[in-house]
Amino acid sequence: MVVPPLLRAVIMGPPGSGKGTVSARIIKHFGVKHLSSGDLLRDNMQKKTEVGILAKSYIDRGQLIPDDVMTQLMLNELKGLDRYNWLLDGFPRTVAQAEALDKECHIDTVIDLDVPFETIKCRLTARWIHPASGRVYNLEFSPPKVQGIDDITGEPLVQRDDDKPETVSKRLQAYDAQTKPVLEYYRKKGLLKSFSGTETNKIWPHIYAFLQTKLPDVSQKDAAIPR
Repeated sequence: MVVPPLLRAVIMGPPGSGKGTVSARIIKHFGVKHLSSGDLLRDNMQKKTEVGILAKSYIDRGQLIPDDVMTQLMLNELKGLDRYNWLLDGFPRTVAQAEALDKECHIDTVIDLDVPFETIKCRLTARWIHPASGRVYNLEFSPPKVQGIDDITGEPLVQRDDDKPETVSKRLQAYDAQTKPVLEYYRKKGLLKSFSGTETNKIWPHIYAFLQTKLPDVSQKDAAIPR
Protein backbone atom coordinates (compact mmCIF):
# COMPACT_ATOMS: atom_id res chain seq x y z
CA MET A 1 0.00 0.00 0.00
CA VAL A 2 1.42 3.36 -1.03
CA VAL A 3 1.08 6.04 1.63
CA PRO A 4 0.21 9.37 0.01
CA PRO A 5 2.56 12.25 0.87
CA LEU A 6 1.42 14.59 3.61
CA LEU A 7 -0.16 17.87 2.53
CA ARG A 8 1.51 21.11 3.59
CA ALA A 9 -0.87 23.96 2.74
CA VAL A 10 -1.20 27.68 3.45
CA ILE A 11 -4.43 29.69 3.21
CA MET A 12 -4.29 33.42 2.52
CA GLY A 13 -6.90 36.12 2.16
CA PRO A 14 -7.67 39.61 3.46
CA PRO A 15 -9.65 40.15 6.69
CA GLY A 16 -13.31 39.47 5.95
CA SER A 17 -12.59 37.25 2.93
CA GLY A 18 -14.19 34.17 4.52
CA LYS A 19 -10.90 32.52 5.51
CA GLY A 20 -12.34 31.24 8.81
CA THR A 21 -15.35 29.64 7.11
CA VAL A 22 -13.25 28.05 4.36
CA SER A 23 -10.65 26.78 6.87
CA ALA A 24 -13.40 25.18 9.00
CA ARG A 25 -14.76 23.38 5.91
CA ILE A 26 -11.30 22.17 4.88
CA ILE A 27 -10.77 20.75 8.40
CA LYS A 28 -14.19 19.04 8.33
CA HIS A 29 -13.81 17.46 4.89
CA PHE A 30 -10.12 16.70 4.74
CA GLY A 31 -9.17 16.17 8.39
CA VAL A 32 -6.16 18.49 8.28
CA LYS A 33 -4.64 20.13 11.34
CA HIS A 34 -5.34 23.87 11.29
CA LEU A 35 -2.68 26.17 12.71
CA SER A 36 -3.75 29.80 13.05
CA SER A 37 -1.04 32.31 13.95
CA GLY A 38 -3.63 34.53 15.71
CA ASP A 39 -4.97 31.67 17.87
CA LEU A 40 -1.44 30.53 18.69
CA LEU A 41 -0.38 34.06 19.64
CA ARG A 42 -3.38 34.53 21.94
CA ASP A 43 -2.76 31.13 23.53
CA ASN A 44 0.92 31.91 24.19
CA MET A 45 0.13 35.36 25.59
CA GLN A 46 -2.52 33.89 27.87
CA LYS A 47 -0.16 31.17 29.11
CA LYS A 48 2.62 33.78 29.49
CA THR A 49 5.16 31.66 27.63
CA GLU A 50 8.53 33.23 26.82
CA VAL A 51 7.56 33.94 23.21
CA GLY A 52 4.06 35.06 24.33
CA ILE A 53 5.48 37.67 26.72
CA LEU A 54 7.86 38.87 24.00
CA ALA A 55 5.05 39.13 21.42
CA LYS A 56 2.80 41.01 23.86
CA SER A 57 5.55 43.57 24.51
CA TYR A 58 5.47 44.52 20.80
CA ILE A 59 1.66 44.55 20.61
CA ASP A 60 1.44 46.75 23.72
CA ARG A 61 3.73 49.27 22.05
CA GLY A 62 1.56 49.18 18.91
CA GLN A 63 4.36 47.57 16.89
CA LEU A 64 4.31 44.64 14.48
CA ILE A 65 5.72 41.42 15.91
CA PRO A 66 9.15 40.85 14.27
CA ASP A 67 9.52 38.09 11.69
CA ASP A 68 11.89 36.03 13.82
CA VAL A 69 9.47 35.97 16.79
CA MET A 70 6.52 34.86 14.62
CA THR A 71 8.68 32.30 12.82
CA GLN A 72 9.96 30.84 16.09
CA LEU A 73 6.40 30.59 17.41
CA MET A 74 5.02 28.82 14.32
CA LEU A 75 7.95 26.50 13.63
CA ASN A 76 7.98 25.31 17.25
CA GLU A 77 4.33 24.35 16.89
CA LEU A 78 4.85 22.66 13.51
CA LYS A 79 7.43 20.29 15.02
CA GLY A 80 4.57 18.50 16.77
CA LEU A 81 2.59 18.14 13.52
CA ASP A 82 5.16 16.38 11.35
CA ARG A 83 2.93 13.29 10.94
CA TYR A 84 -0.19 15.21 9.95
CA ASN A 85 -1.59 17.05 6.94
CA TRP A 86 -1.75 20.70 7.94
CA LEU A 87 -3.09 24.10 6.92
CA LEU A 88 -1.35 27.31 8.02
CA ASP A 89 -3.52 30.39 8.51
CA GLY A 90 -2.06 33.88 9.08
CA PHE A 91 1.51 32.72 8.46
CA PRO A 92 3.67 33.47 6.55
CA ARG A 93 2.77 37.16 6.39
CA THR A 94 6.07 38.41 4.96
CA VAL A 95 8.58 37.09 2.43
CA ALA A 96 11.16 36.66 5.24
CA GLN A 97 8.69 34.40 7.09
CA ALA A 98 7.98 32.44 3.88
CA GLU A 99 11.71 31.91 3.31
CA ALA A 100 12.24 30.76 6.90
CA LEU A 101 9.33 28.32 6.52
CA ASP A 102 10.81 26.96 3.27
CA LYS A 103 14.04 26.08 5.06
CA GLU A 104 12.11 23.87 7.48
CA CYS A 105 9.49 22.26 5.24
CA HIS A 106 8.28 22.01 1.67
CA ILE A 107 4.97 23.81 1.04
CA ASP A 108 2.73 22.01 -1.49
CA THR A 109 0.04 24.57 -2.16
CA VAL A 110 -1.08 28.09 -1.23
CA ILE A 111 -4.83 28.74 -1.36
CA ASP A 112 -5.51 32.43 -1.99
CA LEU A 113 -9.01 33.82 -1.44
CA ASP A 114 -9.21 36.59 -4.01
CA VAL A 115 -12.26 38.57 -2.85
CA PRO A 116 -12.69 42.17 -4.11
CA PHE A 117 -11.95 44.77 -1.44
CA GLU A 118 -15.27 46.51 -2.17
CA THR A 119 -17.14 43.28 -1.32
CA ILE A 120 -15.19 42.96 1.94
CA LYS A 121 -15.83 46.59 2.87
CA CYS A 122 -19.59 46.09 2.39
CA ARG A 123 -19.45 42.82 4.35
CA LEU A 124 -17.54 44.17 7.35
CA THR A 125 -19.07 47.64 7.62
CA ALA A 126 -22.57 46.09 7.56
CA ARG A 127 -21.85 44.35 10.90
CA TRP A 128 -23.40 45.78 14.07
CA ILE A 129 -23.47 44.24 17.56
CA HIS A 130 -25.44 44.35 20.79
CA PRO A 131 -22.57 44.76 23.30
CA ALA A 132 -24.27 43.21 26.35
CA SER A 133 -25.24 39.91 24.69
CA GLY A 134 -22.74 39.75 21.81
CA ARG A 135 -25.61 39.36 19.30
CA VAL A 136 -24.37 40.18 15.81
CA TYR A 137 -26.49 41.69 13.04
CA ASN A 138 -25.57 42.20 9.42
CA LEU A 139 -27.46 44.91 7.57
CA GLU A 140 -27.34 42.84 4.36
CA PHE A 141 -28.03 39.28 5.56
CA SER A 142 -29.62 39.47 9.01
CA PRO A 143 -30.68 43.05 9.81
CA PRO A 144 -32.40 44.03 13.07
CA LYS A 145 -36.19 44.52 12.88
CA VAL A 146 -35.68 48.22 13.68
CA GLN A 147 -32.53 49.86 12.32
CA GLY A 148 -29.91 50.41 15.04
CA ILE A 149 -31.94 48.60 17.74
CA ASP A 150 -31.48 45.13 19.27
CA ASP A 151 -34.47 42.86 18.51
CA ILE A 152 -34.72 41.44 22.04
CA THR A 153 -33.80 44.26 24.47
CA GLY A 154 -34.57 47.34 22.36
CA GLU A 155 -31.13 48.69 23.30
CA PRO A 156 -28.96 50.51 20.73
CA LEU A 157 -26.55 48.56 18.54
CA VAL A 158 -22.94 49.65 18.11
CA GLN A 159 -20.33 49.17 15.43
CA ARG A 160 -16.98 47.78 16.55
CA ASP A 161 -14.02 50.05 15.81
CA ASP A 162 -12.61 47.28 13.60
CA ASP A 163 -15.75 47.38 11.44
CA LYS A 164 -15.88 51.14 10.88
CA PRO A 165 -15.32 52.04 7.20
CA GLU A 166 -12.10 54.01 7.76
CA THR A 167 -10.59 51.19 9.88
CA VAL A 168 -11.62 48.51 7.38
CA SER A 169 -9.94 50.50 4.56
CA LYS A 170 -6.72 50.80 6.59
CA ARG A 171 -6.70 47.06 7.44
CA LEU A 172 -7.19 46.13 3.79
CA GLN A 173 -4.44 48.52 2.64
CA ALA A 174 -2.06 47.09 5.26
CA TYR A 175 -2.87 43.53 4.15
CA ASP A 176 -2.32 44.45 0.52
CA ALA A 177 1.06 46.11 1.17
CA GLN A 178 2.32 43.31 3.40
CA THR A 179 0.95 40.30 1.57
CA LYS A 180 1.29 41.07 -2.14
CA PRO A 181 5.03 40.20 -2.09
CA VAL A 182 4.23 36.87 -0.36
CA LEU A 183 1.62 35.97 -2.99
CA GLU A 184 4.15 36.89 -5.68
CA TYR A 185 6.81 34.74 -3.95
CA TYR A 186 4.52 31.68 -4.08
CA ARG A 187 3.26 32.50 -7.58
CA LYS A 188 6.84 32.39 -8.90
CA LYS A 189 7.28 28.97 -7.27
CA GLY A 190 4.12 27.74 -9.02
CA LEU A 191 2.38 27.03 -5.69
CA LEU A 192 -0.29 29.76 -5.68
CA LYS A 193 -3.86 28.71 -6.41
CA SER A 194 -6.21 31.73 -6.42
CA PHE A 195 -9.97 31.37 -6.03
CA SER A 196 -11.87 34.50 -7.02
CA GLY A 197 -15.43 35.47 -6.14
CA THR A 198 -17.67 37.53 -3.91
CA GLU A 199 -19.45 34.72 -2.02
CA THR A 200 -17.81 32.03 0.11
CA ASN A 201 -20.48 29.46 -0.84
CA LYS A 202 -19.68 29.94 -4.51
CA ILE A 203 -15.89 29.86 -4.04
CA TRP A 204 -15.96 26.78 -1.77
CA PRO A 205 -16.94 24.08 -4.36
CA HIS A 206 -13.88 25.07 -6.45
CA ILE A 207 -11.56 24.83 -3.43
CA TYR A 208 -13.16 21.50 -2.49
CA ALA A 209 -12.67 20.08 -6.00
CA PHE A 210 -9.04 21.24 -6.01
CA LEU A 211 -8.26 19.68 -2.61
CA GLN A 212 -9.95 16.42 -3.62
CA THR A 213 -7.13 15.96 -6.11
CA LYS A 214 -4.74 15.92 -3.15
CA LEU A 215 -6.64 14.35 -0.23
CA PRO A 216 -9.66 12.06 0.29
CA ASP A 217 -12.81 13.51 1.88
CA VAL A 218 -12.92 12.11 5.42
CA SER A 219 -16.32 13.57 6.38
CA GLN A 220 -19.55 11.52 6.14
CA LYS A 221 -19.33 9.52 2.95
CA ASP A 222 -23.07 9.84 2.32
CA ALA A 223 -23.05 13.64 2.25
CA ALA A 224 -24.03 14.45 -1.32
CA ILE A 225 -22.97 18.09 -1.42
CA PRO A 226 -19.84 19.37 0.34
CA ARG A 227 -20.76 22.22 2.68
